[in-house]
Amino acid sequence: MRFGLRELLAPAIELRSGPGCPVCVTSATDLNYAMGLAEVPGVILTTFGDMLRVPGSRGTLQEACARGADVRVIYSPLEALEIARRNPQRSVVLLGVGFETTAPGIAAALLQAETDGLPNFSVFSLHKLTPPATRAILETGEVALDGIIGPGHVSAIIGSAAWEFLPREYGIACAVSGFEPLDILSAIGALVQAVIAEEPAVINAYARGVRSEGNLVARQLLARVFKVGPANWRGLGVLPDSGLSLRESFVHRDAAHLFSVDTLPASEPPGCRCGDVLRGVIAPTECALFRRVCSPRNPIGPCMVSGEGACAAYFQYAT
Repeated sequence: MRFGLRELLAPAIELRSGPGCPVCVTSATDLNYAMGLAEVPGVILTTFGDMLRVPGSRGTLQEACARGADVRVIYSPLEALEIARRNPQRSVVLLGVGFETTAPGIAAALLQAETDGLPNFSVFSLHKLTPPATRAILETGEVALDGIIGPGHVSAIIGSAAWEFLPREYGIACAVSGFEPLDILSAIGALVQAVIAEEPAVINAYARGVRSEGNLVARQLLARVFKVGPANWRGLGVLPDSGLSLRESFVHRDAAHLFSVDTLPASEPPGCRCGDVLRGVIAPTECALFRRVCSPRNPIGPCMVSGEGACAAYFQYAT
């Protein structure tokens, strides 16, 4: 949308957003728990900046900070480790939000904490796996998809071969794409050709960054620290085998086990259709709150908060 590519495409080609924003897919239940962690006495909660303004049942992390909680924005998991070193008398919790892309960095931070003997560093893992969410969307049948653009950053970790289930099981083509305009156009062109030829396949249109097997070092890091299990997705609910939780050998660094917090019942903002946007059922402009009530200055749901959110992109770039 930033480069005006939608206006260049033939009318027959329609693009829909999916669950590609890690902040957006974080469930209200998990957000409430993170809010509870921030309010535990003696805890320093470290997080990436987009999470600060996501509204939950108890407000936002930014508001919790204003009430006295110690919430600090970081740009790297290593910053959270440094905070733990400088505050040995306090518990430092890293809010682990992201897909397969960010999880290896957090796995490396956990291993470094073990090496350095930092007993006060833990992670609340909300990491999610992209292919199971894609499968869930196809299984619901709410939107008829002819092709899927595979995310380049995720595919750089898991490999293009991870998408082979799409043509094999669903007869749908997948084109792995980078993020430059020509990358995206190349991927869309490959999907159109596959649909016309009726030959669904996985096309790697981002070969300079993605290999079939992915990044083996990163995948080994993930396997060493995390195990695959269920995860709660906004708009999709609890999906089996779609999340990463810490292995038993790292339970002493699992904030979900270390802290017991009181949480309010989770609820979605009234009228917000972020979940429908994440499933590709509607475009953001089809939500009654879009622009009229919900804006980046007054976000009702997470899709308008994050810079990666579909609603924020439509608000900034759509004509």
